[in-house]
Amino acid sequence: MSRPSLPLCVLASPWLPLAAALASGALLAGAHGFQHWGGLLPCDLCLKQRPPHWAALGLGLGACVLLRGGHARAGAFVLALMGLILLTGAGVAAFHVGVEQHWWQGAGACAAPLLDGSDPAQMAAALMQAPIVRCDQVAWSLFGLSMAGYNLVASLVLGAAVLGAAWHWRAKERKHDQDRKA
Repeated sequence: MSRPSLPLCVLASPWLPLAAALASGALLAGAHGFQHWGGLLPCDLCLKQRPPHWAALGLGLGACVLLRGGHARAGAFVLALMGLILLTGAGVAAFHVGVEQHWWQGAGACAAPLLDGSDPAQMAAALMQAPIVRCDQVAWSLFGLSMAGYNLVASLVLGAAVLGAAWHWRAKERKHDQDRKA
């Protein structure tokens, strides 16, 4: 029996979901680090890119436990869900990159906060205290890529790898079912 090629070997590992979860955790740690220690306040679209990684963190840990426990079908389902969530996060990041590059308009939440207009003094105080972080301005970049751009690339790679692993584990379970019936 020959050894599988490297990409298939990686996809076949029950540790891949843990690695993908840790990668999502590292992306979250980086985002929170830039926010809390670097002083870069996130815009509305930046904040919307975080929940997919929180979900991937939990789903990746669950998928790893399922696959290591011999539950390939359930593990493949969780991996597929994780991959779709990561690709959804990539979609949000792609939208944010488009807003940063002025390819299209951002959402209304990317501007100043809405106020009810009941008391002019309260409105003025709220406007002076609330930091306005615009979605169409790049706060930080490296090699021409913004944080949203890096998140886009990472989410696409992680989502594709996790979906590939889900496909592998589901195919492996199907083959196991066929061998049992034969």
